[in-house]
Amino acid sequence: MTSSSPSPGLRWGILGPGGIARAFASDLRTAGLDLVAVGSRSADSAGSFASDFEVAHVHGSYDALVSDPDVDILYIATPHPFHAEQAILALEHGKHVLVEKPFTLTGVEAATVRDVAAERGLLAMEAMWTRYLPHMIRIREVVASGALGDIRIVMADHTQKISDDPAHRLNALELGGGALLDLGIYPISFAWDILGEPLAITASARLGETGADTEVATIMSHASGALSTSISGSRSAGPNTASIIGTEGRIDIASVWYNATSFRLVAPDGRTLEEYASAIKGRGMQFQALAAERLVAAGLTDSDVLPIDETVAIMSTLDEIRELIGVRYPGEE
Repeated sequence: MTSSSPSPGLRWGILGPGGIARAFASDLRTAGLDLVAVGSRSADSAGSFASDFEVAHVHGSYDALVSDPDVDILYIATPHPFHAEQAILALEHGKHVLVEKPFTLTGVEAATVRDVAAERGLLAMEAMWTRYLPHMIRIREVVASGALGDIRIVMADHTQKISDDPAHRLNALELGGGALLDLGIYPISFAWDILGEPLAITASARLGETGADTEVATIMSHASGALSTSISGSRSAGPNTASIIGTEGRIDIASVWYNATSFRLVAPDGRTLEEYASAIKGRGMQFQALAAERLVAAGLTDSDVLPIDETVAIMSTLDEIRELIGVRYPGEE
């Protein structure tokens, strides 16, 4: 599967030209999608980004970007404490939004963005790009086929050695720092995808010098009786693998499981029943953009892969985990 699908014609803008935005822009170009504008609080930053990616419209403020009549949809790539405000600003100016994960800082903020999008008849979609990758689509097909039997366990980790600098974004509570929202969102969303809403959650964490979580472990029980486990950490690199384990087989997703990668369907006796390897161009962030374009072209305002109500509920799950581990952001009661 490649990323050569033709664009229905949406004109993309990027709000916040940081590192993740550069990866996204590169994949937009790989897919042949129409990236026309970039906006930043710094005109120099926006200009540099525009030069690197041949972007025609350069804006030195977010207000100017959302007011650009040549932009149909905005990818919001700033730190997550700013997502809600900026998504609402874009929606109020008639732009669809693809909001980098985590969608917002809290469940309440996520619900507010959802409601504004619904009032305006616009698409608001979380950029949980892993869900749109080809290997994840095939995994959902295998699960739906019943090949695993009764699923009993889902397990995944997202552990990286990033930084112990207190000033780093990941360690700054005022920037929504912590391993859970930045890294743990991936395995938590994965568990939701396979097993649905958790009925009960337990969690434990190590907090760093700033009070931000550096390691978090969760166990969640789901309606089917299945359990999911996750480990997220920002100061040590783990295997970054995932498994779905059922009574009739299991799926083992190779490292790095949340990127475009391979998986094996394994029988209880160890035989490999299926082996899947991703072969894509770029990192794979284009698949979520292509999905957004198809939705808008069809006149739809919600993702079938990750509905906005599920995004809101997942943010509430992260709220509950933070409550359990004692992490609060400035301004929270």
